[in-house]
Amino acid sequence: MPQTKLDIATPDGTAEAFLFTPSSGAGPWPGVVYLSDIFGVRPAYHDMAQRLADKGYAVLLPNAFYRAGPLPLFDFAPQFGEERTMKRFGELRVGLLNEMMGPDGARYADFLLSRPEVKRGKCGIVGYCFTGQMAVHAAAQAPGTFAAALSFHGGNLYTDEPDSPHLLLPKIKARLYFGHATNDHSISADAIARLEVALKVWGGAYESETYPAAHGWCVPGREGIYDPVQADRAFGKMVEVLGAALK
Repeated sequence: MPQTKLDIATPDGTAEAFLFTPSSGAGPWPGVVYLSDIFGVRPAYHDMAQRLADKGYAVLLPNAFYRAGPLPLFDFAPQFGEERTMKRFGELRVGLLNEMMGPDGARYADFLLSRPEVKRGKCGIVGYCFTGQMAVHAAAQAPGTFAAALSFHGGNLYTDEPDSPHLLLPKIKARLYFGHATNDHSISADAIARLEVALKVWGGAYESETYPAAHGWCVPGREGIYDPVQADRAFGKMVEVLGAALK
């Protein structure tokens, strides 16, 4: 596996990261910042990042929750509803507040674009679950840096709070893609509909669609949640959007 372990210096500490490049061929390649869900970077995400890299990309997989500690983020098997799991989620959330998402995403992109393996110009960013909203924040933070921002089963994309991601749309120049789930506790059907109205008003290039799946369906290892058929569909869409924006 063409994988390189890296450290990204930030004002708040060091973020571990992994850079994946295609298994064959010579670069430089278009760059993609690839963000894990709140369970953190783990073997499933290494495999997912490499799969994308083998489509012709240099893929940076950072520990987006580095403020809460190094990898692995959990030293136990997390279970939704369990006290220690929920406590750990709280620690991870405090380490990646909304106002941190944009600057962190821009920093990862600058680091990626400085690498010799990566083509100069713009890059893409992909977020899953909790980091779906981070992809939006990053695209707004650095509109000249990101050509595409994608969210899969992203949560809290449209809220009534003053820092709701949808309010950032006027700042964004990237092509956007949202892949929602029919069964998702983190974003309601009403919120999805409201987001789609906001996207239409925004007027940029976007797609928003809902998959017949549960929250987290893209990630192997999520027992009872992972859906290989819908995950393959999402992967194909990701390759399509990134290809249109970056190649």
